[in-house]
Parts: sequence; structure tokens; C-alpha cells
Amino acid sequence: MTRQKFYIFLFFTLLFANGYSQNLMPVDEGSAIKFTIKNFGFSTYGSFSGIKGKIQFDEANIGTTSFMVSVDAASINTDNGTRDKHLLKEDYFYVEKYPVINFASVSVKKDEKTGFFLMTGNLTIKGITKQISFPFTEIAQKNGFLFSGTFNINRRDFGVGGSSMVMSDNLQVSLSVFCKANKSP
Repeated sequence: MTRQKFYIFLFFTLLFANGYSQNLMPVDEGSAIKFTIKNFGFSTYGSFSGIKGKIQFDEANIGTTSFMVSVDAASINTDNGTRDKHLLKEDYFYVEKYPVINFASVSVKKDEKTGFFLMTGNLTIKGITKQISFPFTEIAQKNGFLFSGTFNINRRDFGVGGSSMVMSDNLQVSLSVFCKANKSP
């Protein structure tokens, strides 16, 4: 094998060995973390920002994929400043003591029939951790990836909202998380 062929072989080996595994960083711009809950019988919408974390995504070897993501609990926005201030207090998100909401994946699998991925992981709100599972999609973008999924949780499982009788126990969370390549190791 000539030296030139060896370098070409080495280049493509390194490209394909590392080309599918992506070390990603979620960013606020292009991301949306939204929730919907019934309050007094009406749908109330809100969102969080301040997303941070580390995502290792490898579609070719999905078993090595991992998500470790957090959002700033104090960033809650329901388009009602008075309500938002109340949600920061102890009976809701208690942001003084628990400033972030965390998610860490335990496993990621791909359903070849549907093309969806199935994520199982630990969601931590107010220091309480519960395991959740939900399907998500991945779309390669010009500057990264967009991961999207939806799941339901019971607010009482996390001690959010106290014993409110006018607020539904169940809420839906919708995620669109945009990630860029993380240049640091």
C-alpha cells in the first residue's frame, strides 16, 4: 500500500468511526420546552428556558447515546407575571432551593418500524426523581440536530402545586431541543 493510499484509508476510517457519534450541546435558540395543564377547567400554557447539558448522539450505535439536560426552573413563563412569581414559591417549584429541573437518560432505543426513538430516563423536579419514557424524533439540521418529543407527568409525583383542587394533576410536556456540536471534550 502506498503512503498516499494509507493516508486516504486512515482519513476515511477516522471519518466514519467518529462521523456518526456527535458530542452535542443543547442551546436555547431554536429550542422550546413547553407545558400544558388544566387550571379551573381551562388549558394553561407555559414554557421554560435556560437549557444546558450534554448530549452524546450516535444513531449508528444508539446504545451509546445519552442525554443529560437541565432547564432553569426560575425561567418559567406563563404570560402572567403574577402567576409566574407564585410558581417560583415553595408549594410549586421552590426555585430558591431547587433552581434547576434535570433529566438524565438511562436508555435510548430505536423502533425501526416507526423510525421513532424511545427514551427512558430520570426526571428530577424539586429534588424528587421519577423515571419516565417517551418517543422522540431526530432531524439533522444545518448546524446541529433537533430532538422533539412529548410526555405526560403527574405534578403531584414531584410535589408541585400542593393540594390544589382546581388544577389538574396531569400535564403534558413538549420538547423541541436544538443542539449544536460541542467542540470541547
